[in-house]
Amino acid sequence: MPFDLSSSKAGSKVSGFLSLVLASFLFAICLGLVVEAEHSSTNIGAIIDVDSRVGKEQKMAMIMAVQNFNNNSRNHRLKIYFRKTSEDPVQTVSTAEELIGRKQVQVIIGTRTWEEAALAADVGKKAQVPVLSLAAASSTLPSTQNRWPFLVQMATDSKEQINCIADIVNSYHWRKIITIHEDNSYFANSESHITLSKALENVSSIEYDLTLPPFYSLTDPKRYVREEVAKLKTKQSRVFIVLQSSLPLATHLLREAKENGLMGRDSVWILTDSISDLLDSVDPSFISSTQGAIGIKSYYSESNRHFLDLKDQFRKNFSWTYPDEVNLDPGIHALKAYDSITAIAEAVKELGMNSTSRPKLLLNEIQSSNFIGLSGEIRFHGGKLQRKSTFKIVNIVNTTYKELGIWSSKFGFSERSVEEKGSGVIGEFLSSVNWPGELDRVPKGWAMPTAADPMKIGVPENHLPFTIWNKTSNESNDNEFDGFCIKLFEEVVKELSKCYTLHYKFVPFNGSHNELVENVRNKKFAAAVGDITILTNRSKSVEFTLPFMESDLQMMVPVKSEPQMALMFVKPFTRNMWMVTLAILFYTMFVVWFIEHQTNEEFKGSRKHQLGTAMWFTFSSLFFVHKEKIKSNYTKLVVVVWLFVVLVLSSSYKASLTSMLTVSRLEPSVTGLDLIKSTNASVGVDNASFVKDYLRDVLELKNIKIISDYNKFPEEFKRESISAAFLDAPHQKVFLNEHCKDYTVTGPTYSFGGLGFVFQKGSPIARDVSEAILTLMETGRIKELENEYHLGSSDNCSNSGTESLSLKSFWGLFLVSVAISTLCLLIYILELLKKKSQDSQVHSYDLAQNVQGVLPDTMASLAQFFHGGRPKPLTRRSTFT
Repeated sequence: MPFDLSSSKAGSKVSGFLSLVLASFLFAICLGLVVEAEHSSTNIGAIIDVDSRVGKEQKMAMIMAVQNFNNNSRNHRLKIYFRKTSEDPVQTVSTAEELIGRKQVQVIIGTRTWEEAALAADVGKKAQVPVLSLAAASSTLPSTQNRWPFLVQMATDSKEQINCIADIVNSYHWRKIITIHEDNSYFANSESHITLSKALENVSSIEYDLTLPPFYSLTDPKRYVREEVAKLKTKQSRVFIVLQSSLPLATHLLREAKENGLMGRDSVWILTDSISDLLDSVDPSFISSTQGAIGIKSYYSESNRHFLDLKDQFRKNFSWTYPDEVNLDPGIHALKAYDSITAIAEAVKELGMNSTSRPKLLLNEIQSSNFIGLSGEIRFHGGKLQRKSTFKIVNIVNTTYKELGIWSSKFGFSERSVEEKGSGVIGEFLSSVNWPGELDRVPKGWAMPTAADPMKIGVPENHLPFTIWNKTSNESNDNEFDGFCIKLFEEVVKELSKCYTLHYKFVPFNGSHNELVENVRNKKFAAAVGDITILTNRSKSVEFTLPFMESDLQMMVPVKSEPQMALMFVKPFTRNMWMVTLAILFYTMFVVWFIEHQTNEEFKGSRKHQLGTAMWFTFSSLFFVHKEKIKSNYTKLVVVVWLFVVLVLSSSYKASLTSMLTVSRLEPSVTGLDLIKSTNASVGVDNASFVKDYLRDVLELKNIKIISDYNKFPEEFKRESISAAFLDAPHQKVFLNEHCKDYTVTGPTYSFGGLGFVFQKGSPIARDVSEAILTLMETGRIKELENEYHLGSSDNCSNSGTESLSLKSFWGLFLVSVAISTLCLLIYILELLKKKSQDSQVHSYDLAQNVQGVLPDTMASLAQFFHGGRPKPLTRRSTFT
């Protein structure tokens, strides 16, 4: 029955009540519209793997970040819509389109891999919707922002982690490494592999790169991974770096590596953050398969108040939402997800109502973020997160891992906090590493030989006395080899035994040294021991130890004897020596005469008599047969010194003359290389040496004859088929020790790198052997071996004749003789002056006047001596004042 609302009083009351109710309803509707208008919202689409541990952490962190924003915002709300990633990355396109089309999201966040991020960014570019990628950044090229202008990368540059890996590898001097990564387009479109090669180029190199397909594409991952791991066993390097991998694929990889013995002694495994960041939540079986591995984890501060507050809230919510999870603490993935929502929230605050209608403004505001988040500093440049990365270095031990320290791009290695400067010494920083196989030293990172599989060492069959092969059976063993190089290597092994046991086996090789080096390069032999010269072209393909012997090159020619001369008796002394000797003889004769003829009757008489007596006395003293008596003590002193000089000179003269008459002086038959070139004379070389190429390419000799054995050189010289021979120093010493009377070396010396042992490129054993060689040099053991095998110079061989004795060998003796004679002469003259002064009748004149009286008499005596007649005796002259 309809209500009447026009005439009655009661009806008017009813009508008024209904109007009031209607008005209230309309007011409530209007008020709701106003509130709805005031509380605008920003829709966020999240594409993550919600079933994985990483996805669970990301989802919980995003929900908490959205709730915290909404609780503190009065007029704006954040709404987040989660979508699960698919095994096929292409499905990311349809997922992103669905979120943009149906849910009207203004920003997309998440993605599991870089490939998914790129696909979502393509959709965002078309719809002009910002895409925040949490996946590891693949490309650092400038063209990235031009291709995906709406992409914002929340992950740090992978180059920083590569530098961390390079620092670890270079510090331990591991010469070769093997890289492993999952091919999910993380590496296919990036320069990361090239960056790692450049970072390692000064010390190490990448021997092999194992690329595994995406885990979801494998129908039988266990069988496929087992086959790929088997390939790694054929490689020499045992330093494995897992650059990027999903956790399921890494689980299969490390399990197979352990079963194949690649997790044993001298192996090294380095895991990047794609795996290490999950160590807190992985299955215990995964930890047991990676014992001793080094992990690189993303670093974040766990001591700030904001993180501690979030941690408590996260643990409560996570345990309630995921009761099956054991580890409840948030990891780096949760912190990055929380910071990404914070970056969106801060942008929404700045834009207000404009955030929905103008997506370009939202993108710009997000890229302008500048705050300290839970994962670190949040600041973008060119669409990429810009900050200096810091990593935590961990070591997997027992059922968990231990922290070794941190690495930062600014300070390098340090032990406790990121604020401290690193020491830069990896040995101190990682001194407490528990290596695979419980090794108590730093691993070699190389496939080390074992007793079951010893290192095969190629040895030239017979290069006496360096290598000698005593063939006693079809199968060779260590005892069949002898020689200098063999004994030296055995001494090296003894030194190495102080650190580890080197298992090896000598294998005879019949071929040239170049062929032997090539067999080491192609891995037929692990090493080569022999008289192998270190050359530049050889060093490019193999690893040489430090040289243990020089390998200079000189020309060797026959010698011819110097003919005997008629005046051979004057050869013992040089011309200057003869002249100085005669001068001192006459000077001594003069001193003896001057002193003795004053008082000694035997030295008086006519001029001829005095001269003859003085000369006879002096010359007869050469043979110790003089008969004249000497009266003056000064003369006796002069004669004693002179007799000593005569004794030394006569002994030296006799020895030198005897040597010259009995030892032939040998001269080279060819004086130099120019004569060889001008006459195009034939020269001989050993066929097992590098000398032929050097003579042809460097010295430009054309007529070169190869001789199979250097012991055949005498026959070739005798037949005059060669005029000279070229042998490196070690072989030349051996040859000349046997034929030193007939051959000599001449011309310039050409130096090379010396003799060294050969190992495969990158072998750490080469460095250890070099250190052992240095030790043997310092202890003198190598010199002892050289003497034992007659590699030194023979004492019985000398091709050089005796040299004439020069003045520099006797000038000291002559100086003493002249000095004493002069001193005695001066003292005697002073005594004469003194005596003259005492006998003078007038004592008023000084000594100078007395000298005037004595000197004329002395000079008169000398004049009378040289003009004939007896000398006038000295007379006293009296002078009166």
